[in-house]
Amino acid sequence: MHVHLPAPAEFGRFFLPGPTEVHPDVLAAMTRPVIGHRGSEMSALLAACDPVLRDVFRTSRPVYVASSSATGLMEGAVRNAVRTRALSLVNGAFSARFRDLVDDCGREVEMYDVELGRAHDPEEVYTRLRDGKCDAVTVVHSETSTGVLNPLPAIAEAVRRAEAESGQEILLLVDGVTSVAGMLVETEAWGLDFLLTGSQKAFALPPGLAFGTASERTIARAMTLRGRGQYFDLMEYEAYAAKNQTPTTPAVSLIYALAEQCARIGAEGVEARAERHWRMAGRAWEWVMDRGPRWGLSLFAPEGARSPTVTTIAVNGAMAATSICAEMTARGWTLGTGYGSLKDTTFRIGHMGDHTVDELDLLLAALEEVLG
Repeated sequence: MHVHLPAPAEFGRFFLPGPTEVHPDVLAAMTRPVIGHRGSEMSALLAACDPVLRDVFRTSRPVYVASSSATGLMEGAVRNAVRTRALSLVNGAFSARFRDLVDDCGREVEMYDVELGRAHDPEEVYTRLRDGKCDAVTVVHSETSTGVLNPLPAIAEAVRRAEAESGQEILLLVDGVTSVAGMLVETEAWGLDFLLTGSQKAFALPPGLAFGTASERTIARAMTLRGRGQYFDLMEYEAYAAKNQTPTTPAVSLIYALAEQCARIGAEGVEARAERHWRMAGRAWEWVMDRGPRWGLSLFAPEGARSPTVTTIAVNGAMAATSICAEMTARGWTLGTGYGSLKDTTFRIGHMGDHTVDELDLLLAALEEVLG
């Protein structure tokens, strides 16, 4: 059976907010022959990636490499770190998924829900935690569906205050799917207990890998919990990471891509990579605020709470959001449609991974042609 596959497109025209565009050099790395995953070659590959992964995650702890989507490590975070009850911060589709995973894993869940397009208030987080009924918090740092960036350092500080007042250890579990590798997410400096992301976002790798790091107190709690499961048991990841191995068979070809991309990230520098993402974000925001009103376009996320990797644009003009995306596709450009309940009223630009401001400018020029 012959399956028709899309022809390779010119790099720099694919601005979906995940999976994001993959550089040709990274794709080419995946064509190397498969090797045994328990041999010295695989250990050497993972050992080479390790310092860059720790630098990206801003941690001295191991960064686990899982052959799964980021959702797998979200479930792993719940199974390994939530003892009985979690406070789940919900402001979009993916933070709602984190909340649902708490319930699906048999833990109690309390929800702090805010309207789409809003960030969470750290003081409200503190208020909801100070009674000591919750032993964990789930939060999405950069909500991909809305383009909202939560004030994670302030939320982390609020969790620590509530912890001190209540006498209850409260672990902070963070989905950094569209923040890690697109900005500096300070695992240790901010006191995050579990931070995860997926390969197909700001890492600019093909889908299929997830990365996560756990604090020592998360590991200590996991040791006391039954029902951690097997595939995402942090005890196993911790033990195998010490040997530059993975607990189960890894996606070998994707590890080749990871090694290539870690070399590229190391050459650019993690700080420079973060700065490039903020420049792209600033350019997108500037364009929407300056040029957007004539076509009924506006920024969905409020000032001070906007993600550096994905900009969600609200549409209230003559051309519908879905039509804008379709017209851009016809011209060889890929944007993200609105997600979930925002499908018909927004579209999204994923300016992350290996994109540049110059490429973004070409996209915005094409958007102006479409909008007329």
